Amino acid sequence: MERQKLRDSIKKDLLKDENIVAYFYGGSMAKGNHDRYSDLDLRIVVKDSMFEEYRKRKKERAGNWGNVLYYEDFPWAVHTVAHYSCFVKVDAFYYKRSDLKPSLYMTEADIIFDPQRIVQETVDASQSLNYQVTLEEFKLWRSKFFAHSHEVYRRINRGELYYALHSLDMMRWSVAAGWDMESGRVPNAPGDWSRYEGKRSPFTQEQNALLESWGCSRNPDEMYLVMKAIFPEFKLVHLSLCMKLGVEENGAWVDEILGMVL
Repeated sequence: MERQKLRDSIKKDLLKDENIVAYFYGGSMAKGNHDRYSDLDLRIVVKDSMFEEYRKRKKERAGNWGNVLYYEDFPWAVHTVAHYSCFVKVDAFYYKRSDLKPSLYMTEADIIFDPQRIVQETVDASQSLNYQVTLEEFKLWRSKFFAHSHEVYRRINRGELYYALHSLDMMRWSVAAGWDMESGRVPNAPGDWSRYEGKRSPFTQEQNALLESWGCSRNPDEMYLVMKAIFPEFKLVHLSLCMKLGVEENGAWVDEILGMVL
Protein backbone atom coordinates (compact mmCIF):
# COMPACT_ATOMS: atom_id res chain seq x y z
CA MET A 1 0.00 0.00 0.00
CA GLU A 2 2.69 2.53 1.03
CA ARG A 3 4.85 1.54 -1.94
CA GLN A 4 1.93 2.09 -4.30
CA LYS A 5 1.29 5.52 -2.77
CA LEU A 6 4.88 6.43 -3.54
CA ARG A 7 4.56 5.12 -7.07
CA ASP A 8 1.41 7.19 -7.57
CA SER A 9 3.15 10.29 -6.22
CA ILE A 10 6.13 9.74 -8.51
CA LYS A 11 3.85 9.27 -11.50
CA LYS A 12 1.88 12.43 -10.77
CA ASP A 13 5.10 14.43 -10.46
CA LEU A 14 6.98 13.06 -13.48
CA LEU A 15 4.17 12.96 -16.02
CA LYS A 16 3.59 16.69 -15.78
CA ASP A 17 7.26 17.44 -16.53
CA GLU A 18 7.88 18.06 -20.23
CA ASN A 19 11.61 17.39 -19.81
CA ILE A 20 11.00 13.79 -18.76
CA VAL A 21 11.41 11.62 -21.85
CA ALA A 22 10.58 8.31 -20.15
CA TYR A 23 10.65 6.56 -16.82
CA PHE A 24 10.57 2.97 -15.65
CA TYR A 25 11.45 0.68 -12.77
CA GLY A 26 14.25 -1.87 -12.71
CA GLY A 27 15.33 -4.43 -10.13
CA SER A 28 12.76 -6.59 -8.38
CA MET A 29 9.88 -4.41 -9.61
CA ALA A 30 10.84 -5.25 -13.20
CA LYS A 31 11.36 -8.93 -12.41
CA GLY A 32 8.07 -9.20 -10.56
CA ASN A 33 9.64 -10.80 -7.47
CA HIS A 34 9.39 -7.79 -5.18
CA ASP A 35 8.05 -8.01 -1.65
CA ARG A 36 7.14 -5.57 1.11
CA TYR A 37 10.84 -4.84 1.76
CA SER A 38 11.84 -4.14 -1.83
CA ASP A 39 13.23 -0.80 -2.98
CA LEU A 40 11.78 1.20 -5.82
CA ASP A 41 14.57 1.20 -8.41
CA LEU A 42 13.45 4.24 -10.39
CA ARG A 43 15.03 5.12 -13.74
CA ILE A 44 14.30 8.57 -15.16
CA VAL A 45 15.28 9.56 -18.71
CA VAL A 46 15.50 13.31 -19.29
CA LYS A 47 16.30 15.46 -22.31
CA ASP A 48 20.05 15.53 -22.88
CA SER A 49 20.15 19.33 -22.61
CA MET A 50 18.52 19.19 -19.14
CA PHE A 51 20.42 16.23 -17.72
CA GLU A 52 22.97 18.11 -15.62
CA GLU A 53 20.37 20.38 -14.07
CA TYR A 54 18.18 17.43 -13.13
CA ARG A 55 21.15 15.48 -11.79
CA LYS A 56 22.12 18.36 -9.52
CA ARG A 57 18.56 18.66 -8.18
CA LYS A 58 17.97 14.94 -7.69
CA LYS A 59 17.58 15.20 -3.90
CA GLU A 60 15.13 18.06 -4.21
CA ARG A 61 13.11 16.05 -6.74
CA ALA A 62 12.90 13.03 -4.44
CA GLY A 63 11.48 15.31 -1.78
CA ASN A 64 8.41 15.87 -3.99
CA TRP A 65 7.32 12.26 -3.63
CA GLY A 66 6.86 11.89 0.11
CA ASN A 67 8.24 12.56 3.57
CA VAL A 68 11.98 11.87 3.34
CA LEU A 69 13.65 10.83 6.57
CA TYR A 70 17.19 10.89 5.19
CA TYR A 71 19.22 10.54 2.00
CA GLU A 72 22.15 8.47 0.85
CA ASP A 73 23.62 10.81 -1.70
CA PHE A 74 26.90 11.72 -3.36
CA PRO A 75 26.56 15.15 -4.99
CA TRP A 76 28.54 14.10 -8.07
CA ALA A 77 26.59 10.87 -8.69
CA VAL A 78 23.77 10.37 -11.20
CA HIS A 79 21.52 8.84 -8.56
CA THR A 80 20.18 9.50 -5.09
CA VAL A 81 18.66 7.17 -2.50
CA ALA A 82 15.79 8.58 -0.46
CA HIS A 83 14.47 6.81 2.65
CA TYR A 84 10.85 7.71 3.39
CA SER A 85 8.90 7.71 6.63
CA CYS A 86 6.78 4.83 5.28
CA PHE A 87 9.93 2.64 5.43
CA VAL A 88 10.24 2.43 1.66
CA LYS A 89 13.32 3.71 -0.13
CA VAL A 90 13.61 4.95 -3.69
CA ASP A 91 16.84 4.61 -5.68
CA ALA A 92 16.39 7.26 -8.38
CA PHE A 93 18.81 7.16 -11.32
CA TYR A 94 18.90 9.81 -14.05
CA TYR A 95 19.77 9.06 -17.67
CA LYS A 96 20.24 10.93 -20.89
CA ARG A 97 18.55 9.37 -23.87
CA SER A 98 21.95 8.43 -25.25
CA ASP A 99 22.69 6.46 -22.06
CA LEU A 100 20.06 3.85 -22.88
CA LYS A 101 21.88 0.98 -24.56
CA PRO A 102 21.17 -2.76 -24.77
CA SER A 103 22.65 -4.57 -21.77
CA LEU A 104 22.08 -7.52 -19.47
CA TYR A 105 20.55 -5.08 -16.98
CA MET A 106 17.96 -3.92 -19.52
CA THR A 107 16.39 -7.27 -20.32
CA GLU A 108 13.52 -6.48 -17.95
CA ALA A 109 11.82 -3.19 -17.12
CA ASP A 110 8.55 -2.08 -15.60
CA ILE A 111 7.86 0.71 -18.08
CA ILE A 112 5.49 3.43 -16.89
CA PHE A 113 6.03 6.24 -19.38
CA ASP A 114 7.70 5.75 -22.74
CA PRO A 115 5.81 7.58 -25.49
CA GLN A 116 8.69 7.37 -27.96
CA ARG A 117 9.35 3.69 -27.11
CA ILE A 118 13.01 4.31 -26.44
CA VAL A 119 12.96 2.17 -23.32
CA GLN A 120 10.98 -0.61 -24.97
CA GLU A 121 13.32 -0.67 -27.94
CA THR A 122 16.30 -0.97 -25.58
CA VAL A 123 14.61 -3.81 -23.69
CA ASP A 124 13.81 -5.59 -26.95
CA ALA A 125 17.39 -5.24 -28.19
CA SER A 126 18.69 -6.63 -24.88
CA GLN A 127 16.81 -9.92 -25.15
CA SER A 128 19.46 -11.57 -27.31
CA LEU A 129 22.22 -10.89 -24.76
CA ASN A 130 23.43 -13.66 -22.48
CA TYR A 131 25.91 -13.57 -19.63
CA GLN A 132 29.09 -15.60 -19.95
CA VAL A 133 31.95 -15.31 -17.50
CA THR A 134 35.13 -13.92 -19.06
CA LEU A 135 38.67 -15.10 -18.39
CA GLU A 136 39.54 -11.73 -16.86
CA GLU A 137 36.53 -11.87 -14.54
CA PHE A 138 37.38 -15.44 -13.55
CA LYS A 139 40.99 -14.60 -12.72
CA LEU A 140 39.95 -11.65 -10.58
CA TRP A 141 37.34 -13.79 -8.79
CA ARG A 142 39.95 -16.47 -8.06
CA SER A 143 42.62 -14.04 -6.89
CA LYS A 144 40.23 -12.27 -4.52
CA PHE A 145 39.21 -15.59 -2.96
CA PHE A 146 42.86 -16.45 -2.39
CA ALA A 147 43.52 -13.01 -0.91
CA HIS A 148 40.53 -13.16 1.44
CA SER A 149 41.52 -16.61 2.70
CA HIS A 150 44.99 -15.32 3.53
CA GLU A 151 43.51 -12.28 5.26
CA VAL A 152 41.34 -14.49 7.48
CA TYR A 153 44.53 -16.20 8.68
CA ARG A 154 46.48 -12.97 9.15
CA ARG A 155 43.72 -11.10 10.95
CA ILE A 156 42.89 -13.95 13.31
CA ASN A 157 46.53 -14.10 14.35
CA ARG A 158 46.59 -10.33 14.86
CA GLY A 159 43.41 -10.47 16.94
CA GLU A 160 41.56 -8.35 14.35
CA LEU A 161 38.50 -10.53 14.48
CA TYR A 162 36.00 -8.24 12.76
CA TYR A 163 38.42 -7.89 9.86
CA ALA A 164 38.77 -11.68 9.81
CA LEU A 165 34.98 -12.06 9.80
CA HIS A 166 34.71 -9.63 6.89
CA SER A 167 37.22 -11.60 4.84
CA LEU A 168 35.47 -14.84 5.75
CA ASP A 169 32.19 -13.34 4.55
CA MET A 170 33.85 -12.39 1.27
CA MET A 171 35.00 -16.00 0.89
CA ARG A 172 31.37 -17.12 1.26
CA TRP A 173 30.25 -14.44 -1.17
CA SER A 174 32.92 -15.49 -3.69
CA VAL A 175 31.58 -19.03 -3.78
CA ALA A 176 28.03 -17.71 -4.20
CA ALA A 177 29.19 -15.48 -7.06
CA GLY A 178 30.93 -18.51 -8.58
CA TRP A 179 27.63 -20.42 -8.52
CA ASP A 180 26.11 -17.56 -10.46
CA MET A 181 28.92 -17.62 -13.02
CA GLU A 182 28.56 -21.39 -13.39
CA SER A 183 24.85 -21.01 -14.12
CA GLY A 184 25.13 -18.12 -16.57
CA ARG A 185 23.75 -15.51 -14.19
CA VAL A 186 25.32 -12.10 -13.66
CA PRO A 187 26.88 -12.21 -10.17
CA ASN A 188 26.12 -9.52 -7.64
CA ALA A 189 28.59 -6.72 -7.00
CA PRO A 190 31.36 -7.72 -4.54
CA GLY A 191 29.93 -8.21 -1.07
CA ASP A 192 26.31 -7.75 -2.18
CA TRP A 193 24.17 -10.53 -0.69
CA SER A 194 20.90 -9.33 -2.20
CA ARG A 195 18.72 -12.27 -3.32
CA TYR A 196 21.43 -14.81 -2.47
CA GLU A 197 19.44 -16.00 0.54
CA GLY A 198 15.75 -16.31 1.34
CA LYS A 199 12.81 -17.01 -0.92
CA ARG A 200 14.32 -15.19 -3.91
CA SER A 201 17.57 -17.18 -3.87
CA PRO A 202 18.46 -18.71 -7.26
CA PHE A 203 20.57 -21.41 -5.60
CA THR A 204 19.76 -25.08 -5.10
CA GLN A 205 18.70 -26.51 -1.78
CA GLU A 206 22.17 -28.01 -1.36
CA GLN A 207 23.89 -24.70 -2.10
CA ASN A 208 21.70 -22.83 0.37
CA ALA A 209 22.45 -25.49 2.97
CA LEU A 210 26.17 -24.94 2.43
CA LEU A 211 25.80 -21.19 2.91
CA GLU A 212 23.93 -21.80 6.14
CA SER A 213 26.57 -24.22 7.39
CA TRP A 214 29.29 -21.60 6.90
CA GLY A 215 27.97 -19.26 9.59
CA CYS A 216 30.20 -18.57 12.57
CA SER A 217 30.93 -16.34 15.55
CA ARG A 218 34.01 -14.33 16.55
CA ASN A 219 35.62 -17.47 17.95
CA PRO A 220 38.98 -17.86 16.14
CA ASP A 221 38.88 -21.69 16.19
CA GLU A 222 35.42 -21.65 14.67
CA MET A 223 36.56 -19.21 11.96
CA TYR A 224 39.42 -21.54 11.02
CA LEU A 225 37.03 -24.48 10.73
CA VAL A 226 34.58 -22.54 8.56
CA MET A 227 37.37 -21.26 6.32
CA LYS A 228 38.57 -24.81 5.76
CA ALA A 229 35.01 -25.99 5.14
CA ILE A 230 34.61 -23.46 2.31
CA PHE A 231 37.72 -24.63 0.43
CA PRO A 232 36.27 -27.86 -1.07
CA GLU A 233 33.31 -26.07 -2.64
CA PHE A 234 35.56 -23.31 -3.97
CA LYS A 235 37.76 -25.91 -5.64
CA LEU A 236 34.74 -27.59 -7.23
CA VAL A 237 33.48 -24.26 -8.60
CA HIS A 238 36.99 -23.34 -9.71
CA LEU A 239 37.29 -26.60 -11.66
CA SER A 240 33.87 -26.07 -13.23
CA LEU A 241 34.73 -22.55 -14.37
CA CYS A 242 38.11 -23.69 -15.71
CA MET A 243 36.32 -26.28 -17.83
CA LYS A 244 33.77 -23.71 -19.00
CA LEU A 245 36.55 -21.32 -20.05
CA GLY A 246 38.87 -24.00 -21.43
CA VAL A 247 41.77 -23.18 -19.12
CA GLU A 248 44.03 -25.44 -17.06
CA GLU A 249 42.84 -26.02 -13.51
CA ASN A 250 46.38 -26.35 -12.04
CA GLY A 251 45.05 -27.98 -8.88
CA ALA A 252 48.51 -28.31 -7.30
CA TRP A 253 48.98 -24.54 -7.53
CA VAL A 254 45.56 -23.92 -5.96
CA ASP A 255 46.37 -26.38 -3.15
CA GLU A 256 49.71 -24.66 -2.56
CA ILE A 257 48.05 -21.26 -2.13
CA LEU A 258 45.23 -22.49 0.11
CA GLY A 259 47.58 -24.79 2.01
CA MET A 260 49.50 -21.79 3.35
CA VAL A 261 46.67 -21.09 5.81
CA LEU A 262 45.72 -24.66 6.75
